[in-house]
Amino acid sequence: MYETLALVGATGAVGRIVLEQLAERELPFKRLKLLASERSVGKEVRFRGETLKVELLEPSAFNNIDLVIASTPDEVSAEFAPWAVKAGAVVVDESGYWRMDPKVPLVVPEVNPEAVDNHQGIIASPNCSTTQMVVALAPLHRAARVRRVVVSTYQATSGAGLAGNEELNDSVRSALVGQTHPPKTFQHPIGFNLIPQIGSEKHEGYTSEEMKMVYETRKILGDEGIQVCPTCVRVPVSTGHSESILVETESPLTLEEAKELFRQAEGITIVDDLQSSKYPMPRDCNGKDDVFIGRIRKDISGGNGITFWCVSDNLRKGAATNAVQIAELMIKRSATKTA
Repeated sequence: MYETLALVGATGAVGRIVLEQLAERELPFKRLKLLASERSVGKEVRFRGETLKVELLEPSAFNNIDLVIASTPDEVSAEFAPWAVKAGAVVVDESGYWRMDPKVPLVVPEVNPEAVDNHQGIIASPNCSTTQMVVALAPLHRAARVRRVVVSTYQATSGAGLAGNEELNDSVRSALVGQTHPPKTFQHPIGFNLIPQIGSEKHEGYTSEEMKMVYETRKILGDEGIQVCPTCVRVPVSTGHSESILVETESPLTLEEAKELFRQAEGITIVDDLQSSKYPMPRDCNGKDDVFIGRIRKDISGGNGITFWCVSDNLRKGAATNAVQIAELMIKRSATKTA
């Protein structure tokens, strides 16, 4: 059991769900401390029947803290995480700042749980679009080694935080009356629109979001030879990322073998009955923690290919749930070592 847990970014979109998860999953700890920037200090949050006040994120805030779960911008994490580690806490970090640091494990508990054993005070949780994809890829990779992935994402506006959903609502309302809402969060109006850019230009015409999927997938699956070709698109959906994924494996898999691997994998639910128009959709996956897979087919263009449709709640498994699962995993593995 942890004596004291701190949640950094408690008033944000992901932080709110972390609080829900901490209550629902009954993570064992005695005291919870909420931390945020100065503008949120003093706000009151209800948790397990108590009213907690948000405190200032500063170095002294981590005194006597055992575990930190954090959802903050990269620059905030870069500053505060060393404070927490110096004070003796372990940080489970949702930002992108530490993910590719070779000293920091990048963890999805269903995929690479053993990686938490190598932490040096910080454990990173992956980008939301990567998380759901590697949960789907892992059983195929273990059975037949993934050689190449072609993925197109259809990412919800909540991936850009509360401001993203506010802009979706404003943009749709404006479009319905024939007006254009000036975009602030996204590059273009998102109402009734698709934007094939998430992040800044990064590498040979690929965006930062797309390159995260390349590098993070390789790190989590522990295979630098996996080739990933991503296209990331922002869509006018409030919650739930969808992905169209084509996987080429080194060894051939039959369609039934692939389906059975998905069925037996932890954290995956199959919804796949085309004749009855049953397949995963964001509205049906909202508020759920699994990764949902459907439209599972053999690649008819040739090679050892399996293609499928993948949907997950980006605020839950893509962010909050994965962080809380990492904390649960650490408790479990620590108990195993001391038993």
